[in-house]
Amino acid sequence: MSEVEQKEETVPAAPVEEQEVETTEETGAQPTVEPEVETEEAAEEEGEAEEAKPEPTEEEEGEEGEEEEIEVVEERIYTIPLRHAWVVTPRGQRAPRAARDVRDFVARHMKAEEVAISNEVNEVLWQRGINKPPRKIKIRAVKDKEGKVVVYSPKAA
Repeated sequence: MSEVEQKEETVPAAPVEEQEVETTEETGAQPTVEPEVETEEAAEEEGEAEEAKPEPTEEEEGEEGEEEEIEVVEERIYTIPLRHAWVVTPRGQRAPRAARDVRDFVARHMKAEEVAISNEVNEVLWQRGINKPPRKIKIRAVKDKEGKVVVYSPKAA
């Protein structure tokens, strides 16, 4: 039984972390009523600071939206046949060929040198993997004033 008594004595002496917590609580500052008054004053100052900030004008809001919004010169909807990717191309290269065919088709029909394909259209082309792209795809081509064409999926009607 002396062994059990020794184990009991060593177990309570082990938690050193509790002693550190107690010492920091004893020396630490206790909350008083003053911080509540300070927070009210700070809230009033923040309210004044928010009022002092000018509201964004319509032009500034338009600048933020410019990244997403493009000045549309021409917009067309096409159904592109992708049979060339199926008939001529080996099985392991069909989806990349379909993406090239979409790019070439849009460049030819919209008379543009620079064509960008959106992620939505790319995901549709690659949805069933590299071996089985769709037989045809419906797209919406948007041409901006600089002559760049972006290919999107058609809007839901």
